[in-house]
Amino acid sequence: MPLSVGIIGCGRMGQQYVDVYNTLPGTELVAIAEHNPERRRVVGERFGINALFADAREMLAHVTPDVVAVVLPGKYIHDAVLAAVEAGVRGVSTDKPIGAVLADVDEMVDACAEAGIVFGGGNLQRAMTSVQQAANRLQAGEFGEIIGASVHRYGGEISGGGCQHIAVLRRLTGAEVTEVIAWGEPAEALQQESDEGLQINGQFRLSNGLVCPVFPRDTPHRGVDVWTQDALVRWDWGDPQIFTGLDDNGQRIEIDPNYAPAEYPQFTYLGTSIQSFISVVERGVEHENELFISGRDLRQSLEVAIAAKHSALRGSVPLSLPLEDRSLSLHPVDYRWLGGDQSGRPQTLDEAAGNA
Repeated sequence: MPLSVGIIGCGRMGQQYVDVYNTLPGTELVAIAEHNPERRRVVGERFGINALFADAREMLAHVTPDVVAVVLPGKYIHDAVLAAVEAGVRGVSTDKPIGAVLADVDEMVDACAEAGIVFGGGNLQRAMTSVQQAANRLQAGEFGEIIGASVHRYGGEISGGGCQHIAVLRRLTGAEVTEVIAWGEPAEALQQESDEGLQINGQFRLSNGLVCPVFPRDTPHRGVDVWTQDALVRWDWGDPQIFTGLDDNGQRIEIDPNYAPAEYPQFTYLGTSIQSFISVVERGVEHENELFISGRDLRQSLEVAIAAKHSALRGSVPLSLPLEDRSLSLHPVDYRWLGGDQSGRPQTLDEAAGNA
C-alpha cells in the first residue's frame, strides 16, 4: 500500500512538495491545506486533488494521512506540526526556518519523539546525494583523519539560508557544534529582532575537538571546507569538490569524485530529502538517525545562529551548546516568517497554476 500524504501550505515551496510527492512511487497525495482560497482551488485543479482544506486542523479533522508535510511560513509551523502529532500520523516533515524560539522548536522535536513519529524536514543541500556520498567517504576514512574545517560567507539570513552551512558542516565532519564565539556586524543588525543583514565572524568548536573558523564573506569561497592531511572536500553550493595530492607546484589536484546520480535529478535536493524521509517512515522511527534532514538538524542550525548572535551581543563571549536559555530567539526576514502574501511578495494565480 502506498503511503498517503497531506500537504499543509501550498505556496511556492509547497507546490514543489506536491510535485515531488505526485511523482515518487509509493506515495499517494490525498489532501492539501492552503489558507488562500483562490490558490487552494487552483493548486487542487493543477494537481488533481479534490480534498481541499483551509488549514491543518480542518484537514486533519477529516483525514489522517500517513505522512504530513508542513510547508508553511515559519510563524505557523509549530501549531501545524503539533496538530499532525495529535492526529497520529506516522511521519511529519517541515522546512526551514523551523521556527524562531528555541522552546517552540524543542516542543515539536519532543512531541514527535514521545509519540514515535518520524520528524523529517528540509529543502537543504545537505540532502544532495553528492553531499551524502562525500560525507560517507570522509567518515569511512577514505581520505584520512579529518583535521580541519571552515565556514565561508556565514551571514545574511543565518536562521534561513545560513542554516545550509551548519547542516553541511555537521554532515561532512560527522560532528556537532558544541561552542560558538562570534563577532557580528553591522551593529544595527545585532540589535534588531530579525537576522536580516547580519554578518557573523568567529569560530565553532566541534564535538570531535576541531575548531572551525567562520568568515562572514567570500574568501573567495562561500560554503564549507573540510580537510585531511592529504585531501580537501569543498562544498560551495553544489556538488562538493574533492582535491587529493599536490601537483609539481604544490597546488591541490581536483579529482573526479564519481558521484552516483540522483534518482530524480529534476527535483534536486528536495527530492532526495523527501525520498530519505519516506524511506525512514516506511522502516520505522528507530531509523530516524538515517534521515538526510531531520527536525533536529533544523533545530541545531537555528540554535547555532542564535548562539552566534548572542555571543556577539555579549562581547564575543563563548557560548556552549545546547544553550541553557531556551527562550532565546532569532526571527528570519518577513518573507520567511510570514510568507509572501503578508510580506508583499504574493504569488499570482498563473504561477500557482503552473503557467508562469
